[in-house]
Amino acid sequence: MKKILFFAMLCLAWNAADAADFDGSKPLICATMEAQDCAAGETCSRELPDSLGLPQFMRIDFAKQVIAGPKRTTPIRTIERSPSQVLMQGTELGFAWTLVLDATSGKLSASFLNGDNAVLAFGACTPQ
Repeated sequence: MKKILFFAMLCLAWNAADAADFDGSKPLICATMEAQDCAAGETCSRELPDSLGLPQFMRIDFAKQVIAGPKRTTPIRTIERSPSQVLMQGTELGFAWTLVLDATSGKLSASFLNGDNAVLAFGACTPQ
């Protein structure tokens, strides 16, 4: 019985450690895997992130409050944490952006908006 209890507690501790990876306390490396380009009055088109100028990989450094891609680094203007997600916002190249990180799975959703169109991106992150 003690072995079963020990194993159960070990599994719970393992899951708790995994969840802490995406709570905004550790640097992450993220990959964008899918994107959609949308304009008012038109059907959104599915695209590869690279074809829309989005980085394939980016690093999120919560301590420095920046997101760094291969071409540029952008400041994170706001970070809002909750038990289920980490929400980040900023601006770059005439776009307002929002990136939402699932605090349990590390999946990300992002939007990039200006007066003409919206770009949505989806991907996942892992601890750096």
